[in-house]
Amino acid sequence: MKKIFIIDTNVLLHDANCIFKFQDNIVVIPIVVLEELDTFKKRMDEVGRNCRIVSRILDDLRKNENKLSEGANLANGGILKVMLSDMNALNDLPQELRNPTADNRILALALSLQKAGNKVILISKDLNMRIKADALEIEAEDYEVDKVNIEELYSGVAQIEISTDQYEILANNRKLKYEIDNLFSNQCLIINSENLQQLYGIYDKKEKLIRLLKYDSSKVWGIRPKNVEQLFAFDLLLNDEIKLVTLVGFAGTGKTLLALATGLAKVLDENKYSKLLVSRPIIPLGKDLGYLPGDVYEKLMPRMQPISDNLEFLFKESNSSLSASGELENLIENNVIELEAVTYIRGRSIPNQFIIVDEAQNLTPHEIKTIITRVGANTKIVFTGDPYQIDHPYLDSDSNGLTYLVERFKNQPLAAHITFRKGERSELAQIAAELLG
Repeated sequence: MKKIFIIDTNVLLHDANCIFKFQDNIVVIPIVVLEELDTFKKRMDEVGRNCRIVSRILDDLRKNENKLSEGANLANGGILKVMLSDMNALNDLPQELRNPTADNRILALALSLQKAGNKVILISKDLNMRIKADALEIEAEDYEVDKVNIEELYSGVAQIEISTDQYEILANNRKLKYEIDNLFSNQCLIINSENLQQLYGIYDKKEKLIRLLKYDSSKVWGIRPKNVEQLFAFDLLLNDEIKLVTLVGFAGTGKTLLALATGLAKVLDENKYSKLLVSRPIIPLGKDLGYLPGDVYEKLMPRMQPISDNLEFLFKESNSSLSASGELENLIENNVIELEAVTYIRGRSIPNQFIIVDEAQNLTPHEIKTIITRVGANTKIVFTGDPYQIDHPYLDSDSNGLTYLVERFKNQPLAAHITFRKGERSELAQIAAELLG
């Protein structure tokens, strides 16, 4: 018997193509979900885009197939239906749920289909919706196609033990032929050998060798790495052969600071890239960015305050003669640094730039894909974020684009990753991050 998957609005807002991911079963979109989607369609962010894509998909099915109310055939063998809510079915709900809200109408439809003898599963990213469904004995699941177990997220670091002979070769030649199946491309290594001093290296899986860090004594824009994780991060960020770097960790671990320092060094000191592009997702709280007064710079600066704070620190440490704000404005005016909301990256081609995408945990997997596919020749891109601090209403620590990216790219020769676990902002910040979780 085919299962019936009832899709909540938030699932379509998260992934417009979700209707094709339920195999050869029946996918039901309640009509009230279309009403809710209609309120989002004019937004200029990923949510609005997904609304418009869903509408186009349904319209194409409507043109090419039978009526959606009767069921349209999907390419994967499934069937899509748009179903009206039976308002009388609200009476089958407990008294507390008989108010005809969108959620209650969806629950009423699910309950009526279930009572008709169907195997019904409600798919929703709304935790409370799943709890209410469970209370009604309706099976409910989160949408988990892009899920990553955050507790098992790839750390980017491994410890290995080598012989004293291998240790001597590595220490003298700064590289060592070494083959082991369970290491990934560009994985950072803490290398032990009996009682000898630890060495730090990167694994080149293609060449099957370990190389010691190239930049282990580097001072970049006035700062040096304060722990092993930052040491590895500097090496990955300064290596032009690695085109994509992901930095994950809680606030205060130095993710953004290290990315900015290396970006400034590559753009201003080495002239390796023509521009430093810094971007953050703008999560609307009330009015969207376009409603704020002022030009683009004035609109973005309040959202870019963490970037300004880090730049101020870097300018101070590098003994810059100008103030952070004055230097930043000067570099922006000269088009050396560009501050951009993620929303406006779509459709661009971005060659020869050092890109930093901060707060990337607030991006969906599709937004991550959209950004990376904008990358042109000789561009390096760095994603930073804390998967435990998410402001996006339809994402969590397991389903956001940053963790998805880490897992998907962990064995790619052009990519590398580090998970930061030690805070360096202050002792108080470190303790707060640990105790206040």
